[in-house]
Amino acid sequence: MIHNKTFYSMELKTPLAKLIIEGPVPADKIANYNFHEDLKTFRTPKKQHKALVEIARLPEGRIILARDANLIIGYVTFHYPDPFERWSEGNMDNLIELGAIEVVPKYRGYQVAKNLLKVAMMDDAMEDYIILTTEYYWHWDLTGTELDIWRYRKVMEKVMNAGGLECFATDDPEISAHPANCLMVRIGNRVPQEAIIQFDKLRFKNNFVH
Repeated sequence: MIHNKTFYSMELKTPLAKLIIEGPVPADKIANYNFHEDLKTFRTPKKQHKALVEIARLPEGRIILARDANLIIGYVTFHYPDPFERWSEGNMDNLIELGAIEVVPKYRGYQVAKNLLKVAMMDDAMEDYIILTTEYYWHWDLTGTELDIWRYRKVMEKVMNAGGLECFATDDPEISAHPANCLMVRIGNRVPQEAIIQFDKLRFKNNFVH
């Protein structure tokens, strides 16, 4: 598959600053931006900054950034599923994963995450992909947001809905391990039916579910 990456950007006015939301951003640009010290949900800020640069270098990798001047304060990543996950077993070149979305706590509450996803989906090339994200409650910032699991899940669903992702059923053991966990998916309008069938087989590997 040809991985077209048409660049889009928008301004988001907040009480804190006028933010730029843009992407997919090339690796060299990401490397030259500063990275906010509070982007530390998944790993240390220095390592996360490096990870974004590496993802942007992948043929299918897409990084959408939110920045305050030259300071990255939020991002969303897209890439092929991890080789160790069931989602990679179909070797589908039109299945990509929304791997992570993170916004600095200080900038939350201003629709940054929703607009990151809206900018990501402005690219017509996304209509060629099935996009999935796996949501596990143990990754959520319940302490920082002071939300319980169910309220956080509602917020998370609304954010993902802004990018057109909806909850899909699956028998994946990790997702099934807790009722708050979920698989969220967006199927592009040019994805062929055979790819959707192949994805359904990945969603339900237990034959008894069919």
